[in-house]
Amino acid sequence: MPSPRPLTAVAPPAPRRAPAPAADRWLRVHRGRTARPRHRLVCLPHAGGTAQLFHGWPARLPEDVELLAVRYPGRQDRLAEPCVDTMAVLADAVTAALAHRTDVPLTLFGHSMGSAVAYEVALRLEARGVRPARLLVSGRAAPHRARPAGVRPGDDEALIAMVRGLGDYQSEVYDIPELRDLLLPALRADYRLIEAYRPDRPLPLRTPITAYTGRDDSSCPLQDVRAWADLTEPGRFDLRAFPGDHFYLVPHEAELLADIGERLV
Repeated sequence: MPSPRPLTAVAPPAPRRAPAPAADRWLRVHRGRTARPRHRLVCLPHAGGTAQLFHGWPARLPEDVELLAVRYPGRQDRLAEPCVDTMAVLADAVTAALAHRTDVPLTLFGHSMGSAVAYEVALRLEARGVRPARLLVSGRAAPHRARPAGVRPGDDEALIAMVRGLGDYQSEVYDIPELRDLLLPALRADYRLIEAYRPDRPLPLRTPITAYTGRDDSSCPLQDVRAWADLTEPGRFDLRAFPGDHFYLVPHEAELLADIGERLV
């Protein structure tokens, strides 16, 4: 703050900075290389993950596709904000952030926890009369087939061990004490959210669904991934399996984006 000045030279108070609009806080926008996008791809990261997972994707998408990477609170440039640990609150917020971005076809992509959030956002959009062009789910069993991780609340060592067991993607950050302390609150909140999310009879969508998975991903057996077919109309589901573990999408980014790009019609 500026040091006090004599009364004869009092400076006017600094104007308050207006809070960022909700969409600006929730969405990192990677614009296509054309003035008006033909399609929008909305990407939701995994538990403990960030929008950074998708930073290389825009270069691999068609020129007229705009990518919106969802930024969960409690991490990166939203570090000071409280984490969200309830599915309804998170899905409502993401849906609200998309409210003014439905003027062109919109496809949702979620990885792991992000798949469940994307499904809930798709439900909310359909309820508003906006049907997404497609729901793309990755590395996640269907909601009615998902199994709890079995990590006791407060057992950070078990939580980190479980995350390491999914694959090597950025797990080394938990070896650095400063980063571990910074990242654990978001990871804990995300696992509270996804562990509590257990719909027995999830509602079906009119939106077609494509599921992606790693062939060696023990966290979601293939039959549980195929169960996403129960949540759309007959004939509107397909599945693509890639070599690799839960984070197959990192080494196989080019192949995955080629497949996604062909579906953004």
